[in-house]
Amino acid sequence: MHSLLWSLSYRAITMDTVISLLVISTLVQHVVPEVELDANFRAVAERVSGDSRIFSGENIRLRCSIPDVHRFTWNYQWFRGSEQLAQSGDQLVLWKARVKDSGKFYCRGVRDSLVGNIHTPQSLPVEIDVDGGWAILQVPPHPGLVGETLKVTCRVRDNPPLNEVALYKGDVEIIRQNGLNQHFYLTNLNLEDQGMYSCRASWDADRRTHSVISVEASVKVLEVLTQPVLEIVADDNLVPAEMIKLICHLQYSAPAPAPPIHYYFYKNNNRLGTATSVNHDLVRRTPGQYSCRAKVPQLQVSRWSETKSFGQETGRPTPPIPHPRHQWSFAPLVAFPDLSLPLAAGPTATRLPPYQSTEALTFTHPTELSTQSSDPPLKLSQPAPSSLLSPTQSTNQAAAATRDEPTVTSSHQPDDGSGESGDLAEDSGDMSGRSPYSVIY
Repeated sequence: MHSLLWSLSYRAITMDTVISLLVISTLVQHVVPEVELDANFRAVAERVSGDSRIFSGENIRLRCSIPDVHRFTWNYQWFRGSEQLAQSGDQLVLWKARVKDSGKFYCRGVRDSLVGNIHTPQSLPVEIDVDGGWAILQVPPHPGLVGETLKVTCRVRDNPPLNEVALYKGDVEIIRQNGLNQHFYLTNLNLEDQGMYSCRASWDADRRTHSVISVEASVKVLEVLTQPVLEIVADDNLVPAEMIKLICHLQYSAPAPAPPIHYYFYKNNNRLGTATSVNHDLVRRTPGQYSCRAKVPQLQVSRWSETKSFGQETGRPTPPIPHPRHQWSFAPLVAFPDLSLPLAAGPTATRLPPYQSTEALTFTHPTELSTQSSDPPLKLSQPAPSSLLSPTQSTNQAAAATRDEPTVTSSHQPDDGSGESGDLAEDSGDMSGRSPYSVIY
C-alpha cells in the first residue's frame, strides 16, 4: 500500500514538473528581451529634403541609417521627443506639416537575433520648426567661422514679388536692399557677429503694401582655432615616474578637408623638441612654467595657451631684503665689510625715528667690566662681557677711557630677540671704527 501511494505521489510531482517546464518554455518564446548595442551601431537621422524651419503646409523628409559593416537586416523606429511614431521605415515624411508637428525627431534600428529583438541607441536629434507666419530667416545649420562669409536668406510664404528686404540683428537694422535679392551676406565674420537675427520683407498686392517680419533665428560664429588649454599629467600610474605628459586641448573647426595642426610645447618660454602632429608629448619631469602653441600653417593661424606651473610653489610672497633696524645709524649691509667704503654719518640727538623708544643707553668705560656679574641677564644699559668684544672695540674703549668725557645718551629700540643680534654686533663693530665712541648693545 505504501509503495502504491509513493508511486502515485512521484507521478504527480513529475507531471507538475513537466507542466511547469512547458509553461516556462512558452513564456520564453512570447517574451522577447531587448538588448542595447554599443555605440558602433548608433543610428543617424538626417534631413533629405526641406529645411530645419519650414512654413506650415510644406513637406519635409527625414532618413535613418545605421553604419553596419556586417550588413544586418534592420527595421526602424521613429520618435518625436519621447513619443514613438507609427512610421517604421527608414524614411519619415511630414506631409503638409502643421505647427504642432514641430519638435526634435530621433530614430533607432531594431533587428532580430537568437536572444530576441536588439535595438541600437537613439540617434542624435533633428530639430524641425514649422512656422505659421509669413516670413522665415533661413540660416545655415552649421556655425560660421571667423573670417569667412555667412549667407542667410529671407523667405516669404507663396513667394510674392518683393519690393524691399531688410536684415536685423536684435532691434537694429544692419542691411537693407532691393527685394529682387533675398540673400544677405555677412562678410569677414567675427565673434561679435554672433546673435539673434530676423528679416523684414514688403510687397504690393491688391493696391496695398504688405510688410511682414520673421521670428528671430540664431547665428553662431566659431573660431577656427580656439585658445589651447594645457593639461599636465604627472600621475605615476599613467606616465613614467621621471616624466610628465603635456596635453594641448583645443577645438579645431576648419571645414573638410581640414589642414593639419602643428603642436609646440614650451618650458620657461624655451621650446621642447620639434613640432608634432599630435596634441601631447612626454617630457622630463622638472619644475618650471609650461605652455603650448597650436599652429595651422596653411591658414596662417596660431594660438598660445596660458602658462601653467609645475613643481613650483605658487602664491608664496618673495622674502623681504633684510635691513638693519636703524638705517639712519648704520652703513648698508654687505656680505664682507669693506673698510674702503664711505662711512655713514653717526647718530645725532636731533634725528630720532618716531617709532623708537626713549630708553637711554649709557656709554661706560671698559674699567666697569670687572664689576659686572654674569648671573643677571644682559640689559640694554649694560656693557657686553669682555670675551665678546672685538679687538677693535677693546682698542677704542681703551682710548676712550684715557679721556675725560661727559656721559652720552642715545635712544634705542629694545631687541625683540628675532635673531638679528648677530647683525647688530657686526654693525656695532663697523660703527666703532667711524665714531670716537664705542657703542655696546
